[in-house]
Amino acid sequence: MQQPTITILGGGFSGSMVALQLARQPGAWHGGTVHLVEPRPVPGPGLAYTARRPEYLLNVRAAALSAFPDQPTHFTDWLQVNELTCEQEFCSRQTYGRYLQELVAGLLAGPAANGLRFEWHPQAATAAEVAPDGRRATVHLPDGTSLISDAVVLALGNFPPLFPAGPGAYLTHPGFHGNPWAAGALRTIGLDEEVLLIGSGLTAVDVLLGLRADGHRAPVTIVSRHQRWPVVHGPATAPYPSFYQTDLLGLTSVGKVLAAVRRRIRQAATQGHDWRPVFDSLRPHLGQIWAAWPAAEQARFLRHLASLWAVLRHRSPPQNDAIVRDMLATRQARMHLGRVRGITVADNHDLLVHTQHQHTESVLRTRHVVSCTGPLLDYSRINDPLVASLRDAGQLVPDALRLGIQTDAHGALLNRHGQPSQVLFTLGPSRRPAYFESTAVPELREQAVALARELAGRWQQQ
Repeated sequence: MQQPTITILGGGFSGSMVALQLARQPGAWHGGTVHLVEPRPVPGPGLAYTARRPEYLLNVRAAALSAFPDQPTHFTDWLQVNELTCEQEFCSRQTYGRYLQELVAGLLAGPAANGLRFEWHPQAATAAEVAPDGRRATVHLPDGTSLISDAVVLALGNFPPLFPAGPGAYLTHPGFHGNPWAAGALRTIGLDEEVLLIGSGLTAVDVLLGLRADGHRAPVTIVSRHQRWPVVHGPATAPYPSFYQTDLLGLTSVGKVLAAVRRRIRQAATQGHDWRPVFDSLRPHLGQIWAAWPAAEQARFLRHLASLWAVLRHRSPPQNDAIVRDMLATRQARMHLGRVRGITVADNHDLLVHTQHQHTESVLRTRHVVSCTGPLLDYSRINDPLVASLRDAGQLVPDALRLGIQTDAHGALLNRHGQPSQVLFTLGPSRRPAYFESTAVPELREQAVALARELAGRWQQQ
């Protein structure tokens, strides 16, 4: 077998999973090298699992979080070996980060059984240039290193959210927190200083938990367009049998799929089934359901149902939900219905948040604003140097709905002419155009398995 050089850009969950799966591919790859380019202090945890805050919990039970689909108890076995327990089966993100870090450290310690060697570069790539023949690419690092690669995997994860109110003086205000996941993002908030959160999804839940754990006493206002919180997880139950083939296969409109799912939930309720396992039985088929809709139907879903889908699909652990409800009941947290239209700085250096709901406009005064609106998905607006270099060269093309990157079925990037790359691949949130759901552990590890097999297959055929 040829001795390939593979460069993975991003050493968070997605990039780490690709590396782990490459190490497990059969065959002799002696002399082959995998470069893992990750600027954080350690590869593995990434942004999602780096925060050293035990109150930040995973929103999936431990039993579903093995790094390896063919070893479903791998994570729970690791917990047992390390004598770690997770309240109500929901572990902290910090614990899961430690698990991932140990797995990647094992790769870096020596060659894998198939001969691949793994090297970590604690930097962020600044550019990637595809050779004229399209068969190789050169990745440039800030220290002058050039990695000539037979395959480059973009595992870039999530980018910080857009500014919630456009440009303005508030962006440099010490009370504006544009990225709640940045290191120490909440540590500058005084215990008696009022806080306003923009958004009411899982990120807002984490921020509330962080403030409470820090002993924060002042009121917290949550501005939300729909006033919806993530639904709480129900008790662990047996899976509900899939009804995709019988009820949903071939349906090409959002309305028909919605009607079919509602019918099935009502039917299941008469048999004593909670709606959650019915809903979850669709998970393996979400990509097929999404792909069956024409672009106009996909856009209709994004306009009318995506926010509802988010709170039903991405649920909150019971202990998190209980804390949020207690904060709302005691008025430590309070909801404000509306959309943020502007943020200005008052004379006394407070922040003024201008909101609108239908024809009603309000101005809310606060000391701190935390943007919890979710990551930026639109690759036409991402200013990362690597992304910009590939986009300007026509090697990376955002999709029409601005959900991620255009790819073929194997994750190869499509260029401006619609041709699949022989060297550039991606997985994770960037593949939302193909799957819509492309952020959770079960989906990402399957993508990693498929991509590793695809890459290995290419060299086995040479």
